[in-house]
Amino acid sequence: MSNLQLSSLYQLTATRFRLLSREPEAIFWIFIFPILLAVGLGIAFRNRPADVLPVGATTPQMVRALAADNGLKAALLDEASGAHELATGSILLLAVRQPGGVAYQFDDTNPDARIARMVADRDLQAAAGQRDAVHAENRLVHETGSRYIDFVIPGLLAMNLMGSAMWGLGFSIVEARQKKLLKRLVASPMPRWQYLASFLLSRLAMLVVEVVVFLGFARVAFGVPFRGSLIQLALLCVLTSLVFSALGLLVASRAKTMEAVSGLMNLVMLPMWILSGVFFSAARFPAVIQPFVRALPLTAAIDAMRANMLQGTGMAHLLAPVAILLAWFVLPFAVSLRIFRWR
Repeated sequence: MSNLQLSSLYQLTATRFRLLSREPEAIFWIFIFPILLAVGLGIAFRNRPADVLPVGATTPQMVRALAADNGLKAALLDEASGAHELATGSILLLAVRQPGGVAYQFDDTNPDARIARMVADRDLQAAAGQRDAVHAENRLVHETGSRYIDFVIPGLLAMNLMGSAMWGLGFSIVEARQKKLLKRLVASPMPRWQYLASFLLSRLAMLVVEVVVFLGFARVAFGVPFRGSLIQLALLCVLTSLVFSALGLLVASRAKTMEAVSGLMNLVMLPMWILSGVFFSAARFPAVIQPFVRALPLTAAIDAMRANMLQGTGMAHLLAPVAILLAWFVLPFAVSLRIFRWR
């Protein structure tokens, strides 16, 4: 690679940082907004009561009694798998059969979990034939990793990586196209691939600050755990950023105006904001759309980050979400290189 090529790549990458420093709105959305959102969710967040509350029980008899209530969705789980489902937010409560009674495992700081406890106890008492026929006790779950803030932080991290990557690349490219800068650059001795690569390199460099600031705040302010390998978590963040950078390049490949790229960005991201389980488990959606939900890149990123941070899951057990992320990186980037409009 010639010195000219290296110089142009360096100058283009440095330009990305200079342009970012002139956009206070971008600084706010990348660094300040996710922290403010985490504060709001961690201190003052109030869940709306769910229409159907997901719960688990350790015996088929209890599952049948709970499932008879239209307000509950019951699953048969042993204590180990039930504890896992509680930690990941897939269920709100686990009813464990005890000699002469039942024990309820739930987080009493979660309003939905408190409601689930009352409804489940009512149903089990009724199934036993009389009021308070079954001795009940509470096992409150407050340890780090099972709280709502622990659950939501990986979702906010992945959502922030998606937004900063797609908006940062999409707006910069379309703005350059509107100002006829792309036409001038393509006439220069600069290799075209270096222009697109400069965006990816600048994103990776900014990623270090973006992730460290947000996760550092979550650790100091809320004690959010990091049970998995930090190196593997860093790799997941890099891969997630590359995925949404590729999607940002694809969306901006043909757009000619800021209005057009803004609409396309929202069209791509809106389904993931709703379906990918940023604020609640994606498992709550109907089974018929689960294949679509699981195939979304944001869902795969959130699932992998939660498994790493909350359960200490190694990369070897995250092959499915990692494969989905790799596919979403390779295909959009390859397509964007072929259809990218330089004028």
